[in-house]
Amino acid sequence: MSSQKNKLTLGDKVKKYKTLIPFVIPAVLFALVFSYLPMTGILIAFKDHPNFIRYDVFEAFAKSDWTLENFERLFSDPDILKYIKNTLIISVMKIVILFPLPVVLAVMITELKSKRFSKLVQGLVFLPHFFSWVVIIGIFNNIFGMYGPINNIGTALGMDPVHFMGEPSWFRWLVVILSGWKEIGYSSIAYIAAIMSIDPALYEAAKIDGASKLKQIWNITIPSIMPTIIVMLIIRIGYLMDAGFEQVYAMLNPNTLETGEIIGTYVYRLGFLAGSTDYGLSTAVGLFNGIISLLLILGANYVSKKKTGNGVW
Repeated sequence: MSSQKNKLTLGDKVKKYKTLIPFVIPAVLFALVFSYLPMTGILIAFKDHPNFIRYDVFEAFAKSDWTLENFERLFSDPDILKYIKNTLIISVMKIVILFPLPVVLAVMITELKSKRFSKLVQGLVFLPHFFSWVVIIGIFNNIFGMYGPINNIGTALGMDPVHFMGEPSWFRWLVVILSGWKEIGYSSIAYIAAIMSIDPALYEAAKIDGASKLKQIWNITIPSIMPTIIVMLIIRIGYLMDAGFEQVYAMLNPNTLETGEIIGTYVYRLGFLAGSTDYGLSTAVGLFNGIISLLLILGANYVSKKKTGNGVW
């Protein structure tokens, strides 16, 4: 009975939070106009070659027939399956290799005794995040180039020079290395904040009990930030079908298409480059990509809630 009495109706909620409504309305309108309204464009995936060059958007949409041909081509084209494979391999490599590193970096930074040195380290590791991919790839192209320091060291040791940036077998590893160099520091911010919120009394009690620094990290720090780790992992799994369009597109060259072309670069090339106007197929690929990502994040969140009780929602 008491729970029914305390249950607020919609009108009661509006009265209670009426002062907040003027601040919420602009955000809702922004989301409707710039997020949900453009989503109507996914209908192009069900249209047969709409001619947006000859007609305006609405006329081209009306003159084209409804079809599922784009999805038939999607699942029958061996090239698309190869690009999906490339996307998944790069994304899994990034998760397995790079995801734990920000946690390790955050623990190392928070364990530094000198606050001034800690802030200096944070600034240095955060800085690469603000560089554009074009700049970063230019830097690493000089480092891994035929006459760069890596090849110079290898040549001095009697090895043959390797064109790393144009070698298909090295492309995925370079994607992971460059992504790690750019994002590890910035990704550690959430973990640093989580560690700083841990009650210092827990560490004091552990010291009194004779626990070493390593045991304190393993038994106090890691369990305390585990909810943050799980949430970040769920969000990262949701991007499994996104291997990093900007980075990969800037790194791609004709020699590395076999192992480097991913869904994002394929959709861009299909819809906008080389005079291609296959908007239906490119939209179908993008829609398929989005649905898979949604299912992955829902599945990861469900498993996490079942196993650990922690999740995004």
